[in-house]
Amino acid sequence: MVSAADRVKNPARTSVWLDGRSPARTRKADQPDGLDRERITAASVRLLDAEGLAKFSMRRLAAELNVTAMSLYWYVDTKDDLLELALDSVFAEIAPPPADADWRDRLRELAASYRSMLVRHPWASALAGNYLNIGPHSLLFSYAMQDAVRATGLPLRHQTGAMSAVFQFVYGFGTIEGHVVQRSADAGLSQDEFYRQALGTIRTQPQLKELMAASQSLIDARGADTVEEMRERDFTFALDLLIAGIEAMRARAERSSGSVQ
Repeated sequence: MVSAADRVKNPARTSVWLDGRSPARTRKADQPDGLDRERITAASVRLLDAEGLAKFSMRRLAAELNVTAMSLYWYVDTKDDLLELALDSVFAEIAPPPADADWRDRLRELAASYRSMLVRHPWASALAGNYLNIGPHSLLFSYAMQDAVRATGLPLRHQTGAMSAVFQFVYGFGTIEGHVVQRSADAGLSQDEFYRQALGTIRTQPQLKELMAASQSLIDARGADTVEEMRERDFTFALDLLIAGIEAMRARAERSSGSVQ
């Protein structure tokens, strides 16, 4: 068991999953009825979705649950605990693909689900990497990634690189997409309206005229009617490129192995 004091002294070991507490810890007599980690975590996710990471606090969460802030500390030691629990809970939205499916389909399914999760919960990308990510749902996602990449036939020494190529691409794509979606909503505009206004603003800047002229040909060639269609085409093609790259690197490794023999 790792105490709160130990976790402060050694940030590399900080994790709510190492604190030794049971998620269903017995309620004290003076604790609000029905309050538990699951309910607290769900409320945390709702608040983060609605108000963002910057406004999240124990006091605000307590008000949402109609309890005192001190009541929450019976279930968690710190606000970081709640954020880690919330982050792991949204990874539950990424269902592992069928184990017997082709590895290409498995990678595509995992990538699409990961991207969707990041867009639904823009705060999640800011938290990823801040914690050890050893919660049950995060680990399930990690196992599914490893299984899909293992099935590619790449040599073991290249498999972590393949995972990085695919899922760090998805992380970056989904993070930016989530920010744009949130920014459009905050401005009271559709994504298409926000996009048109942004382009209109840029086009009025003389110093950006040359850049816009080059960019316009790319925009026209992409040929989509909406921002979401453009984004979907880019995501699909980029993922196809990565999968083709994995296939090419596997073939290269096989040729290299054959020549050695």
